Amino acid sequence: MFKKGALLVLSGPSGAGKSTLIKTVLSHFEDVYFSISTTTRPKRVGEVEGRDYYFVTKEEFEKDIEAGMFLEWANVHGNYYGTSLRPVLEALDEGKLVLFDIDVQGFYSIKKSALASLMTSVFVTTPTMQELRKRLEARGTDSELVIQERLKNALVEMAHMKEYDYIIINEELEKAKEQILHLAHTARLKRHKDEIEAFIKYWQSH
Repeated sequence: MFKKGALLVLSGPSGAGKSTLIKTVLSHFEDVYFSISTTTRPKRVGEVEGRDYYFVTKEEFEKDIEAGMFLEWANVHGNYYGTSLRPVLEALDEGKLVLFDIDVQGFYSIKKSALASLMTSVFVTTPTMQELRKRLEARGTDSELVIQERLKNALVEMAHMKEYDYIIINEELEKAKEQILHLAHTARLKRHKDEIEAFIKYWQSH
């Protein structure tokens, strides 16, 4: 009877392990769609349309803003970035679990949207701030200045942790992977209120 999909939203500080957990879900579940951002910035060397971003013109992006087709969007240094509703709605209609790696602001945007009842939200963090710093340093991709900025952002994000449905403290990776798979199963059971009402009517008439 229920065929529609659901949303699984992951937020948390950069370096907490969200990308690894998303890859775990993608490798264990069929019918999963990972939400990809849409942008107006030029495609960089090696980037692939539909894998890294959806690349559109400024005019196309602004038209979709006016039509209310973005869950969230921002203008960063003259280029637009946002989460387009179009591929998300298509994936939901196909009964897929839609995965989001999204910041706190994006989480609140979904929470205020018509899709809120389909969302299961998970905040992913390290056990301590020192451990987060250690992981950021181990990546070897960021300068000390960038690491300081990421830690400052992490403090802001952590203040919103209590708003999420579930918390994963990523201390042992294998345990965290096990937890995200359980939550993905749980997210699959979420149903939009319209679907529930339709089922009740079906149930009563059969």
